Amino acid sequence: MFAVSLGDDGAELGPLEPWQAEEFLTHMDRGREFIGTHIALPDFVTDQASARAYLQSYADKTAADAGRLYGIRIDGTLVGGVLFRIFDAAQGTCEVGCWLEPSALGRGLITRAIALLIDWAVDVRGMHRVEWVAVAENTPSINVAKRLGMTRDAVLRENYLYRGVRHDSEVWAVLADDWRAARAGR
Repeated sequence: MFAVSLGDDGAELGPLEPWQAEEFLTHMDRGREFIGTHIALPDFVTDQASARAYLQSYADKTAADAGRLYGIRIDGTLVGGVLFRIFDAAQGTCEVGCWLEPSALGRGLITRAIALLIDWAVDVRGMHRVEWVAVAENTPSINVAKRLGMTRDAVLRENYLYRGVRHDSEVWAVLADDWRAARAGR
């Protein structure tokens, strides 16, 4: 398997595949409560069969060029992930997302990993627009969108029903030209 370094702190980004279901479930169990604060992923990954099914759904999306899933590892231990939840090459739009277990917070891992995904989406795949959708109460997620230079395009009022409660979602995005310009300025 291949991995891409996320810096000099032992962090790497690599694909998550169905054969890694046991590792994925172990990771999810470590961070289940925290990860489930704003996203439903822990509700779907509850045992090895559901972990494998989730990973297989992204293997199928990858094969269909409709999404992708990557794990973040520190010194070989899976601590989080990033994904193209939606990937529409024909329209030139995609949506990125993430999760992280508490042990890996505060290192900039998500910002670095998502920046790599955006670079690839824009430079290799020719995406025009990359979106980030977060529950309005998820300040750390919104701060990542800001650090990435995204613009808040919309607030979708009470559109996300999660565990019986309706939440607002914020839609953030960066356009390819803006991404390239910001990168050139660094």
